[in-house]
Amino acid sequence: MSNLPEQVAATARRSVALGLNQGTSGNISARAPDGLLITPSGRDMTAIEASEIVPVGMDGTFPDGMRPSSEWRFHRDIYAAFPEAQAVAHAHSPFAVALACLRRDLPPFHYMVAMAGGVDIRCADYATFGTQALSDAVIKALDGRRACLMANHGLLAWGGSLDAALALALEVEALCGQYLRASQLGAPVLLNAAEMAEVLEKFKDYGARD
Repeated sequence: MSNLPEQVAATARRSVALGLNQGTSGNISARAPDGLLITPSGRDMTAIEASEIVPVGMDGTFPDGMRPSSEWRFHRDIYAAFPEAQAVAHAHSPFAVALACLRRDLPPFHYMVAMAGGVDIRCADYATFGTQALSDAVIKALDGRRACLMANHGLLAWGGSLDAALALALEVEALCGQYLRASQLGAPVLLNAAEMAEVLEKFKDYGARD
């Protein structure tokens, strides 16, 4: 892909193909030199094109005649809070939404929870979509993490690239599904602090090539 708007649009379309989003739900962004590039408000995610991707400044300004996703605030605040973040994926995926509607954190029932950077994946407190209150809750839940659930809403993940953010969102959705299924048979056995510490240490160079 030749430019960043094309990559953001393609990632938005991929989020639907992967089952993370549907219709107009969810949004994708990437860090840009003067702020961020984000999917537009109320647009069918299967048909988003590069020309529709909206540039938003860190001061919240955007071009006349364009309307960014209502969630641009938490995208902007993630880039401000986490210098390593180069992309953000937000999804209303089925299993993440189900768990988020229970307002539960995702505990260390499986070692892959550590992919998000910590011993659990927190559920951010509820606030109305598109508000600064929601962004504040998200930033709190992301402390030391690269992903979180959002109460009665969905999930989000950030990464060092669009591919990384989308891959982590997909992993979180899979984990939510596994946890919900396991919970139908009883309380899943959780890994202890020492076991998760060992996993987190191993994940520091996970996927690295010699």
